[in-house]
Amino acid sequence: MDINFNKNEDHNKLLISELKKRLIKVKLGGGLEKINKHHEKGKMTARERIDYLLDSNTKSIEIGAFAGDTMYKDHGGCPSGGVVVKIGYIQKKQCVIVANDATVKAGAWFPITAKKNLRAQEIAIENKLPIIYLVDSAGVYLPLQDEIFPDKEHFGRIFRNNAIMSSMGITQISAIMGSCVAGGAYLPIMSDEALIVDKTGSIFLAGSYLVKAAIGESIDNETLGGATTHCEISGVTDYKAKDDKDALDTIKNILGKIGDHDAAGFNRIVPVKPSEKEEEILGILPKLRTDQYDMKEIIKRIVDNSEFDEYKEGFGKTIITAYARIDGWAVGIVANQRKVVKTKKGEMQFGGVIYSDSADKATRFIANCNQKKIPLLFLQDVTGFMVGSKSEHGGIIKDGAKMVNAVSNSVVPKFTIIIGNSYGAGNYAMCGKAYDPRLIASWPSAELAVMSGNSAAKVLLQIEKASLKKKGEKITSENEDKLFEKIKSRYDHQISPYYAAARIWTDAVINPLDTRTWVSMGIEAANHAPIEKKFNLGVVQV
Repeated sequence: MDINFNKNEDHNKLLISELKKRLIKVKLGGGLEKINKHHEKGKMTARERIDYLLDSNTKSIEIGAFAGDTMYKDHGGCPSGGVVVKIGYIQKKQCVIVANDATVKAGAWFPITAKKNLRAQEIAIENKLPIIYLVDSAGVYLPLQDEIFPDKEHFGRIFRNNAIMSSMGITQISAIMGSCVAGGAYLPIMSDEALIVDKTGSIFLAGSYLVKAAIGESIDNETLGGATTHCEISGVTDYKAKDDKDALDTIKNILGKIGDHDAAGFNRIVPVKPSEKEEEILGILPKLRTDQYDMKEIIKRIVDNSEFDEYKEGFGKTIITAYARIDGWAVGIVANQRKVVKTKKGEMQFGGVIYSDSADKATRFIANCNQKKIPLLFLQDVTGFMVGSKSEHGGIIKDGAKMVNAVSNSVVPKFTIIIGNSYGAGNYAMCGKAYDPRLIASWPSAELAVMSGNSAAKVLLQIEKASLKKKGEKITSENEDKLFEKIKSRYDHQISPYYAAARIWTDAVINPLDTRTWVSMGIEAANHAPIEKKFNLGVVQV
């Protein structure tokens, strides 16, 4: 191993250490004091409830752990968006679990909470997975009601999705384990089956204070909408549980009797670990985003037995297209090659840039994977499409459009891992969030933006200088350097993988060594949903 390998390894280990520290912090939710108060009420926390539900010694993945990260500072913050979402196994059945975190503003819904819940439902709908709601929420966070209430992708969409999933035959089970008020009351009751925990769970359209104000009736919340009321008088709920564990055990029993799902039929054989050491990824991936490296060496440490069959190996070399297996599942890999490559004509092509030939190759490969019913995995480290007169005259826009068309119309499930750069239209062509990957995660080394921080700062600096010049002001070289660093610092903050994850532009920031688990569980989830559409590119410029 050379000195650069060791430097890269140290750097990436520090990034992973930072990731772990951030996860520990967000997993505390509203903090230890709030957790202790929660326990004093005889209630489990959202994460404890999920852990109790999940089968022992099985893998799970968390969606949106960093949702809301550093957002809503004026409102005290909203760790993990005030809701925990995991994909895992209950009674050997893969499920989506959504649990309100009542230690965060009593489980109130912030705008990001609604977005995260909709993402969880989207995953359940796309993959036809059972979804479990563990409800413990004070309802909409009123100071931000205008950002969560009326629009298409706001709070009301959740109940619309409840109805859509019911019509699709997707199992929905809700447990009311705390407060459940106003519009939020529809979520559990629009599920297939609803449980309520005695004495701690309550559900009503209006609480006792509002009832008193609205109609003058004096009544306590337990009598108004507690477990006895809804299990024995109104019939709104189906099961009364004596405590949290009793409710969760009932959910386990219900899921244990669900029949098998129809399979999409994706190819899987006995899994084999990579023959190359997976941890070597940390030494191969460079510290600097501008440095070159061989993406094939990364792929070898992700795929089974470190084997892959490369498609059009000698053509369009800045994109690697290859068939492989991950945890036994057949996959088609589309990856950006990050080292400088030479064409047969002797021309040099920059690593991480999409040229016409590589876009054309990727388009054909994506079509082949759709023809063969092979899920697609995109490994992003892309700076964008090649620019300049030669590329424009060669039809780069046309070839790029063909690739975007193929990604858009692909009917096999797509998965995206952002390893490094994810800039501009390269993000789109390599199946960014806008192109409906079933799961999209980034490594701590990732950067998502229109362009790099350095490039963007130079452009923005020129704009700022021009603006000052119009006003008759001059800028010294010293002030210019300070302004550049100020602009770059602000931009660098925005291209961080945590900034993207906070806004759910990605599902997670993950340890590179967890990539195989994410892809495998993602394909297993997708295998619940048979493909119903045919692949059709529509009209393309050839």
